[in-house]
Amino acid sequence: MWKEKVSVTPPYHFDRVLDRLSLDPLNAVDREAREVRVPIRNQAGDVCIVKVQALGHAGEPEFLVSGETDQGEMMKEIKRIFQWENHLQHVLDHFSKTSLSAIFEEHAGTPLVLDYSVYNCMMKCIIHQQLNLSFAYTLTERFVHAFGEQKDGVWCYPKPETIAELDYQDLRDLQFSMRKAEYTIDTSRMIAEGTLSLSELPHMADEDIMKKLIKIRGIGPWTVQNILMFGLGRPNLFPLADIGLQNAIKRHFQLDDKPAKDVMLAMSKEWEPYLSYASLYLWRSIE
Repeated sequence: MWKEKVSVTPPYHFDRVLDRLSLDPLNAVDREAREVRVPIRNQAGDVCIVKVQALGHAGEPEFLVSGETDQGEMMKEIKRIFQWENHLQHVLDHFSKTSLSAIFEEHAGTPLVLDYSVYNCMMKCIIHQQLNLSFAYTLTERFVHAFGEQKDGVWCYPKPETIAELDYQDLRDLQFSMRKAEYTIDTSRMIAEGTLSLSELPHMADEDIMKKLIKIRGIGPWTVQNILMFGLGRPNLFPLADIGLQNAIKRHFQLDDKPAKDVMLAMSKEWEPYLSYASLYLWRSIE
């Protein structure tokens, strides 16, 4: 068993992180203990559970990170997932001079936390497409419970190799639509066969990732933008087609109707190069 204390540059509001993580029933969150247990696959493909517990507060963020094995590998992943090396003060300073200053002041210190792996993010995005949020979480939970792994009470998404071997009917039995079953399994087969390498994506530009992934059946611009944001932590994404963003903008700017894409595009110019944070904080404002 290893333990390591980590201090993070403020502001960093971990309680808000836990609030957002707790929206997904698959996440092992304990808000009273101010901790989350994170399932991470090591390089051998085995599931390791890493516990992240807050010791400090938003102004002096400090964490106790602990796990069983692979300390160096696991710490690197935890820092990536929780974005501990990205300083939020730069983001807050930028937005203090914009039309979103009130939202950023209210939610100051909320980081862009990533899904636990790029594959998790991709599967979650495909499953969530065109569903209301409640059923999307239910369907994702069924998928992980049926084909993923549980360790120490924490659920981990399945490997792509596991999903690649399924029949479409296996997912239809969980109430997947036929198309969603095809997209989920076919994409997993591409990854398992090596025709789609997820390990290459972190080294590619946003535009090149969009061009590469958009060719895959079942993956459209909204899905790629979410993979870029929550799979890879790219800072400048603004999914114009996202209904939640449209509703948040309508509410914040007291509009009569949801804004058109060209209106959103014009509004968002002053929020660059941190559009992903604008998206996150707008979502937070209506959650």
